[in-house]
Amino acid sequence: MTVNMHLQRTIKHEINCRNIGLHSGRKVSMTIKPSGVDQGIIFIRKDLPGDVRIKADFENVRDTILATTIGLNGATVSTVEHLLSALCGMGVDNAVVEVDAAEIPIMDGSALPFVNLLKDVGTTIQDKCKKLLVIQKRISVSEGDGTAMLLPSPEFKITYGIDFEHPLIRQQSYDMTFSDVAYERDICQARTFGFLKDVEYLQAKGLALGGSLRNAVVLDERRVINKEGLRCHDEFVKHKILDAIGDLSLLGMPIIGHFVAYKSGHRLNNLLLKELMAHQECWKMVSHIDRDSGEDEFKSLNIPSFSILDTVNAPMPVA
Repeated sequence: MTVNMHLQRTIKHEINCRNIGLHSGRKVSMTIKPSGVDQGIIFIRKDLPGDVRIKADFENVRDTILATTIGLNGATVSTVEHLLSALCGMGVDNAVVEVDAAEIPIMDGSALPFVNLLKDVGTTIQDKCKKLLVIQKRISVSEGDGTAMLLPSPEFKITYGIDFEHPLIRQQSYDMTFSDVAYERDICQARTFGFLKDVEYLQAKGLALGGSLRNAVVLDERRVINKEGLRCHDEFVKHKILDAIGDLSLLGMPIIGHFVAYKSGHRLNNLLLKELMAHQECWKMVSHIDRDSGEDEFKSLNIPSFSILDTVNAPMPVA
């Protein structure tokens, strides 16, 4: 394994896209630009004066109802979780995201379009190592019957369970060991989902105005009403994992530990990060691990490695 695999990354070239906003129903233009080391992911509202820079940080979360919204000094950007999930899944640490509206384009309701855009331009390694947060003691939060926790583990693993009173969903669970390959193959295609009765209620309240069968899986009382059906039988729980990867990336560095969740969501994911950082005895921050030196106490950890995209890659097809 080379040292380069654990260096920070940014994108090689600027990315531009335009798509509808889930909640406003209006077209949103987005530009993603390369950025320097240790900058993290920065969002800028270009439609507002002053170009307020909102860092993708768990402390900047302003709302977790229906989506994750971050903000600073009165400026907010909502529905950031799918884009953040794609950036995390492809190993991008530093980028500037400019939007001309209060939300990120919804695209097809998954992270796949963002992954394809990232693969199209490629990533480039930078001259500084990633920081890593290693979980050393169990930390957990709960609310109602939902729970989210982080446990010590030599690698980043996810175990997620959901339970919906719907005949097509009911109980689903999924386990994965995180890597860019596993993320692209198994997770990024999973679309957001909702129930027809809830969509109708939200739209009557002026919410989810951009929601449609083109950007969400919609269920009536018995079935999926999208003509194409599901992309995989466990698309529901996989989308929850997609969301969680985006939410956990608001920590600002990769986690080495086991994330275990049951009926969690944006709010609990954010509460878990706040609880984690409030208990320093539960974690340790490290940088690159030199396996050959034999001196690092964390040399046995399996750090996620990311492909170095030196050439343009073909977009991943929808399964």
